[in-house]
Amino acid sequence: MKKIFSCLLLAASFLSFAEKSTDYTFVNSDKTISIAFNLDAKKIPYYKVFYKNKQVINTSQLGIIREDANFYTNMKILKVSKALPLKSSYSMLQGKRKNIDYTANQYTVSLQNSTGEAMEIIFQLSHDGIGLRYHFPKTSSDIKKIVEEKTTYNFDASAKAWLQPMSKAKTGWKETNPSYEEHYAMGIPVNTKPAIGEGWVYPALFNANDAWVLITETGLQDNYCGSRLVYNDTQKALQVTFPQKEEIFPNGALNPESQLPWYTPWRVITVGSLKTITESTLGTDLADPAVPMDTSFIKSGLSSWSWVLLKDDSVNFETTLQFIDYASSMNWPYCLIDADWDTRIGDAKMKELADYAKEKNVKLLVWYNSSGPWNGTEYHPKGKLLTHADRDKEFTRLNELGIAGVKIDFFGGDGQSMIEYYHAILKDAVTHQLLINFHGATLPRGWQRTYPNLLTTEAIKGEEFITFSQEAADLQPSHCTMLPFARNVFDPMDFTPMVLDAIPNIKRKTTPAFELALPVLFLSGIQHIAETPVGMAKMPKYVVDYLKDIPTNWDDSKFIDGYPGKYIVMARKKDNVWHIVGVNGQNIAKEIEIDLSFVTNDSGYVILENEKGFQQLPVSKKTKLKVTMKPNGGFVVKI
Repeated sequence: MKKIFSCLLLAASFLSFAEKSTDYTFVNSDKTISIAFNLDAKKIPYYKVFYKNKQVINTSQLGIIREDANFYTNMKILKVSKALPLKSSYSMLQGKRKNIDYTANQYTVSLQNSTGEAMEIIFQLSHDGIGLRYHFPKTSSDIKKIVEEKTTYNFDASAKAWLQPMSKAKTGWKETNPSYEEHYAMGIPVNTKPAIGEGWVYPALFNANDAWVLITETGLQDNYCGSRLVYNDTQKALQVTFPQKEEIFPNGALNPESQLPWYTPWRVITVGSLKTITESTLGTDLADPAVPMDTSFIKSGLSSWSWVLLKDDSVNFETTLQFIDYASSMNWPYCLIDADWDTRIGDAKMKELADYAKEKNVKLLVWYNSSGPWNGTEYHPKGKLLTHADRDKEFTRLNELGIAGVKIDFFGGDGQSMIEYYHAILKDAVTHQLLINFHGATLPRGWQRTYPNLLTTEAIKGEEFITFSQEAADLQPSHCTMLPFARNVFDPMDFTPMVLDAIPNIKRKTTPAFELALPVLFLSGIQHIAETPVGMAKMPKYVVDYLKDIPTNWDDSKFIDGYPGKYIVMARKKDNVWHIVGVNGQNIAKEIEIDLSFVTNDSGYVILENEKGFQQLPVSKKTKLKVTMKPNGGFVVKI
C-alpha cells in the first residue's frame, strides 16, 4: 500500500512539474533582467521579459514547425535547468571595443512534443540583455526542414518603434533588392505595417515601459536563413519570419534545412537605457567564435575611393594613381577600385598599380559582382565567385596581382542557400588571406567575429544614395543620427561617409562639421572616405591632420548623450586618446555639455564651426566642454 501511495505521489509530482501553474523565472546575475517562462493552455511555450521589475515584453510565443514535426503546440516540459554561470573573453580586430568579457546565466528548458521528440530552448541572461535559441539534440542523417519559426515579441500598444522596412525582392535598380537600404520609420506604433508590405529588418529598436529594447539575431550559420519581423495580427505581436521566395541562390533552399543535431541562430534582446543599447556587444558575444586562421594580414583603417563622387569614369589607371597618392598622403592604408576595373584597367596595369601602391604603404581593394542570374546587373567582374572552384581561381589571381581584399556587391537576399553562399565566400577568402567587404548585402549578424577578415558590410542607405537623389540628401541628418542606435550597434557598417566640400548636383543638408564627425561615429573595419583629393585640399590643415589619424579598431566606446533620429554624442578610445564626436540631426541648434573627467589626457582640441567655417579651439579635462551644434551640424574632439 505504501509503495502504491509513493508511486501516486511521484506521479503527482511529475504532473505538477509538467503543468506548473506559476511561471519559471530566469534572472541575470545582477537581477535587473528576468524572464518568466511556461506553457499556455494549448501547451505552447511562452516567455515574458522584465527589466527592473517592469514588464517590457508581454506574453510572447516560442516554437518551431518542422516539415516532419510540430514543436509548437502540445509541448511538454521535461526539465528546466538551474542557472549555469557562463564566462568568456574574446578580442575583436575592429569595432567599438577590443577586449570583451561576457558573463551570463544560462537556463536550458528541455521539451518534448506530442510524438516524443526532443527540443531545447536555451536562454542566456547577461547584464545587458537576453539571447535565446532552439536546439534539436537528436542525431539524424536525413535532412530536416523548418517551415516556420513561431518566436514572437509582444509589446504594449503604447510602445514605440524605430524600424527599417524590408524591401520587396527583385525590385529596385536592376532587381537588386533586398539589400537593407531603406530609410527608418521612427517613433511609430509597434503594429504599424510598412507600405512595402514585407516586414521590418534587424536591428529593431523599441521603447516600452520606460526601457529601450533592441532586437536582432546573431550566430547565423549556413544551415539557416536570415529572418525579419512581421506583425502578426492574430498574435498581436511581431513574429520572426522567413524570407520571400525569390531570395535564394539558384536551385538552392529558401527556408532552413539541416541534419541533426541543430542549433538555430540566437534571438537577441538588448534591454536597458540608450547607453546600454549603444555600448552593448551582445551581437558579437553570442556570435560563433573566430574560425582558426592566421589574422596577421588583417588590418583595419581608412580607404580612399573615387567612385562614390566621381562615378564610373573614375575607374581608370590615372585616377587610381591619384587616389593611391591621396591615401598615402593621408596615412590611410587602403585604396578601393570599383566596378569594371578588369576591363577599364586590366590585369597588367592592375599589377602595376598594386606595386606602386605597395611603395606608398597602400593596399588595393577591388570590386566584384556576386551575381549569378538573380538580378539584371551588368557591372563586372561578374559570375566569377559562384562556386568554390571559381573562387579559388579568382582569389589566386588576386593574390598574384597583390590585391588585399574584395568588395562584393549585389547579393540576392536572405534565403538559406544565399546565407550559405556568404559563408562559402568568407571561408575561401580566409584560405587566400583576403579582406572582405559585402555590399548590396544582408546584415552580417556577428560574422565579423567568426570571420575576422570580414571588415565591413553595407546593408544601409549610405553615402552613395545621397549622391543619387536630393530626397536622400534631405533625410541624411536624421538618418545618420538613427544608425548608432540600431543598424550600427553590433555590426560594421560601410556607409562610406564624409563629404566636406560638395556633392555634384546635390545640395547637402549637413554641415562640414557634421560630416567630419562621421568616420568616428560610424563603426566599420574599413572606412571608405567619400571626399576626393580636390575637396580635401580645400580644408584647413588642422582638419586634414585630424583625418590622418582616425582609428577603426577602438579600445572602448562610451555613450554621452542622444536620441534616435535627433542627435548623438559618442566617445571612443584608442590607447590613451579619446575621440568625442557629436552630430545634430535636427534643423535647430542643439547645446551639449560634456564632463571630460573620464578622459586620460589633460588637454586636447575641439573642431566645430562658426559663420566662417571650421574653427579649432583648445579643450581641458578640468573644464566642462560646452558645444552648440549648428542645425544639422556637429563637432569633433580629440584629447
